[in-house]
Amino acid sequence: MIVKSDALTARGRRTREALVRAGREAFDEHGYDAVRVDDVCARAGVSHGTFYTYFPSKEVLFREVATAVVGEMFAASVVGPAASGDPYARIEAANRLYLRAWSANSRLVRMLEQAAAEEGLRELLLELREVFVRRGADGLRRLQEQGLADPALDPRLTAIMLGGMVEHFARVWLDLGEPADERTAVDLLTRLWARAIGLTPAPESTPASTSAEDM
Repeated sequence: MIVKSDALTARGRRTREALVRAGREAFDEHGYDAVRVDDVCARAGVSHGTFYTYFPSKEVLFREVATAVVGEMFAASVVGPAASGDPYARIEAANRLYLRAWSANSRLVRMLEQAAAEEGLRELLLELREVFVRRGADGLRRLQEQGLADPALDPRLTAIMLGGMVEHFARVWLDLGEPADERTAVDLLTRLWARAIGLTPAPESTPASTSAEDM
């Protein structure tokens, strides 16, 4: 019988968290295909049977790990309200934070992309990408409403395309070793993004009230 998270005792929650942590470490070190349930159990210090008390399969465990990783990346790349209110500066900050979040989690993200094709996890990958697309689309929509971005652009499609540009560069730069320093990379990505939406750098910061929400 699988015990649901909301029905766990304090000890059960600790055991489940240990399995998720062990799974994340194992997937990160060895890749999805090479990891066995017994490998996760050994790392977590639990029996084979205990694993199935909390997870029906390795795939379900991987789903939880992937969801946690993308959630951490999303949180790590949020430009908070304390940052500059200038839209250009906020896009720049978002790009910098995203590249750093990708650097910390790139192996597991690539693993999810591979598993989406091989293990039927495509729906999960789309759901996790959606949180980034929605944030980008909402940010562009606000700029359009403020008269700061091209009103003819479709917010969702534009967010997908420009987000794809940043994601692809992160992969080529951090995974394939394209030589570039962070400052140059962030500057160029931001210039391309800003020009694509019809936004140009302002000589002075725009009042914070014009962009209270995160990009």
